[in-house]
Amino acid sequence: MAIAAVGQICSTASLKGNLEQCVKLVAKAAAGGAKVLFLPEASDYIAPDAKTSLELAQPQTVSPFVVGLRAAAKAHAVAVHVGIHTHMPLSADASSSSSSSSSSSISSSSSGTTRRMLNRALYITPEGEIDDAATYDKLHVFDYGALRESATVRPGTRLTAPFDSPVGRIGSLICFDLRFAETAVALAQPGAASAWHERPAQILTYPSAFTLRTGEAHWETLLRARAIETQSWVVAAAQVGRHNEKRASYGRSMVVDPWGRVVLSLGGVADEQGNAAEGAQGQIGFVDVDLGELERVRREMPLQRRM
Repeated sequence: MAIAAVGQICSTASLKGNLEQCVKLVAKAAAGGAKVLFLPEASDYIAPDAKTSLELAQPQTVSPFVVGLRAAAKAHAVAVHVGIHTHMPLSADASSSSSSSSSSSISSSSSGTTRRMLNRALYITPEGEIDDAATYDKLHVFDYGALRESATVRPGTRLTAPFDSPVGRIGSLICFDLRFAETAVALAQPGAASAWHERPAQILTYPSAFTLRTGEAHWETLLRARAIETQSWVVAAAQVGRHNEKRASYGRSMVVDPWGRVVLSLGGVADEQGNAAEGAQGQIGFVDVDLGELERVRREMPLQRRM
């Protein structure tokens, strides 16, 4: 059996508090026999405003959240897939901003140099090491309503090749990437010219922090669509509940099998204000990722693209 755990938290601006939530889930995942724990986007923090968000971002090598989570993964011998923010050198972002008009910056240094960060998915091995080859930076930033992720986050520039884990080959995507089917297809149903044509993703991950409105309307539909069209396992660990006065997340972390069946769905919010339902925050679920089912679906209904 290849047991995966999916954990659900409510991040705030406290890295210490968020780490404590995640460390508890690592221990629960190990106790439940999981080989990999999937955690949400922005597990390290969700700040009340853009200025605070930029101030909290640190290089992943020294982030107390990342350092603490690595120690927990090693102590419990459980791999962890997690979404974080990571600081960018000012010079690197200035170079990016000068060559791209797709994003704007809300913060600058005294010399006028722009500053942004990366919305990143990390894979921490059971030995507590970061697998750099598995690191993925979110391609599609979320600009909707009052939320303007492009003000603080520089988009990634490429997909990350699917990588091995104890539960199967993982293709990493993050939250808003869910709306771009071509990224899922590129990872799990790649064409002959793809560098990973012979080793496509078996599991697509979408660590997320969906809003209440978009979650209610689209969350399950999009996850099931990505699973069906790529014939892959889809694992989506989600933030849940009210992070601060300005922001709340939909929750309902979900796992969908390659046939499009929802095999795990955790709790969501209890009211229109976005307060988490009882037991939803800190909830964990377990799934046996049956790769034999994936092989059967792909064998019985081969998807041979003609364009």
